[in-house]
Amino acid sequence: MKYILVTGGVISGIGKGVIASSIGTILKHCGLHVTSIKIDPYINIDAGTFSPFEHGEVFVLDDGGEVDLDLGNYERFLDVTLHRANNITTGKIYQQVIECERRGDYLGKTVQVVPHITDAIQEWVINVAKVPVTDDGKEPEVCIIELGGTIGDIEGMPFVEAFRQFQFRVSHESFCCVHVSLVPQPKSTGESKTKPTQASVKELRGSGLSPDLIVCRSEMPIIDEVKQKISNFCHVKPDRVICIHDCTSTYRVPLMLEEQGLIQFIAERLQLNIATPARPKKFMWKWRDLADRHDNVRKVVEIALVGKYTQLEDAYASVTKALQHSALFVNRRLNLSYIEATSLEEATKIENPVKYHQAWQILCRSDGVIVPGGFGKRGMEGKIAAVTWCRTTRKPFLGVCLGLQAAVIEFTRNVMNWKDANTTEIDPESPYPVVIDMPEHNPGQMGGTMRLGKRTTIFHGDSILKKLYGNVGSIDERHRHRYEVNPEFVDKIEEAGLHFVGRDESETRMEIMELPVSTHPYFVATQYHPEYISRPLKPSPPYLGLLLAAVGKLQPYLNNAMASNTTSEDGENSDEDIVGILRRNISNVSLSATSTPVTPSHLSVKSPIVTD
Repeated sequence: MKYILVTGGVISGIGKGVIASSIGTILKHCGLHVTSIKIDPYINIDAGTFSPFEHGEVFVLDDGGEVDLDLGNYERFLDVTLHRANNITTGKIYQQVIECERRGDYLGKTVQVVPHITDAIQEWVINVAKVPVTDDGKEPEVCIIELGGTIGDIEGMPFVEAFRQFQFRVSHESFCCVHVSLVPQPKSTGESKTKPTQASVKELRGSGLSPDLIVCRSEMPIIDEVKQKISNFCHVKPDRVICIHDCTSTYRVPLMLEEQGLIQFIAERLQLNIATPARPKKFMWKWRDLADRHDNVRKVVEIALVGKYTQLEDAYASVTKALQHSALFVNRRLNLSYIEATSLEEATKIENPVKYHQAWQILCRSDGVIVPGGFGKRGMEGKIAAVTWCRTTRKPFLGVCLGLQAAVIEFTRNVMNWKDANTTEIDPESPYPVVIDMPEHNPGQMGGTMRLGKRTTIFHGDSILKKLYGNVGSIDERHRHRYEVNPEFVDKIEEAGLHFVGRDESETRMEIMELPVSTHPYFVATQYHPEYISRPLKPSPPYLGLLLAAVGKLQPYLNNAMASNTTSEDGENSDEDIVGILRRNISNVSLSATSTPVTPSHLSVKSPIVTD
């Protein structure tokens, strides 16, 4: 096993997660099996109880693990399925050590940070690195470990010490350290300042770790003289100082790393069996074409996101990515507007009419609307108002989790005339509790008490989403919710015209709701979170449907979905195949009236991107 530790200096949030994901992407294109571990030095057991304003989105894995949003980057970039153990926190490590102490596993010894905590960290990394994360079940060959925070943080010291020891526990050829540091470029002078990077590297070396590669994050490209200065003061070779400046999209980052010799460095440092410098002619062309399409798309699609946590865009990281994936698929540049749900409420009209009318103006000019998940009373009436507008004006709408619950409440209030319909989360005394808490919900315990992880949804009858998923009978998607549609009211709601076309295996939990196409072009909501498993070349079907409807191409797509038969000898698409598909679509190949009907494989890499 080869281990690559990614650390950060100067400030947090400079892109360690994207750098780590990009390194893994490059190695995966070299034919290696790669896994990732994210270390968060906070004492929380997991990310499940975090406010979205604190750390952004809580990402959910197949096994129900609530983890840091960086694991979403790993899954999207590497197309792997990670596990809850791939996210290490201080809380998890201390919990494990304390449980061992309570059982008497340490035979009466004094339990200390060194060696007990540091040993527990090392053992966790070694064990998790061996767990397969791909469908073929093969053990990974390279493990990329991102250490959250910045070097010098007091809470990260046990982890730094653990890896100081770890580098000697494994061979020199099996461990390397990549340090990501900010190189500020003050606009007053325009000069790149290396002192912060020198200080962070000094701190790292003082802790016993020496960086093998320094990745400099900057606003603009760094000149060779600056790289040479960092090389001299940080004790690394000049060719091991790499610059990643701000670029048009994160899809560019793997390409920038590869162009600056990352493969040669890792192959030599870790003695990997990679053909360097000779690589296939079409190496990483999938990523090149993806990045080029992102930069060259000209037509715009306007989507409005009505949410509760819009002050921090990271609170909707996976939603944003899923929308971007689908926008590229339909050959559009995504223009996403965030609307604070409370701004749409009547109370805001009285208190701040300018804010109220600005929010409604953004909503009205959008091509489509998404109402994502959330918890609590605040902003609920604003979400319901947005749903009402979408339903009555036939504007494409997608609700996710709380968005589905808002849509059900809106329908029962305004179509069925149940004016007091509500969720028990907000009004426990409602005469029409159309949304209720689940039987297994424990109100006295917050962490890990929701319905979490991958669950099966079974389709009922014909529906838009069933077609978008490929006319399959059931699907597996990830969940994160405490409340659900009250099964006692389902029959009456369906009689009024709102159909629950997807349900769980017990038939009691409503997973998907739709208005018939005759009533609305795209009024869809899901109780699960489809954004969690969206991929750049395999967009999530509900999100894809929203974008197709927003550009007026949903019905042509459903009726005449194009499928490519270009496959390699083993039945899988090669990079050459993908490039051909993308180029044909970039050339504005029209939807054909005689093309192949939708098949269950329509969301694989070989599926074409819808163009004008």
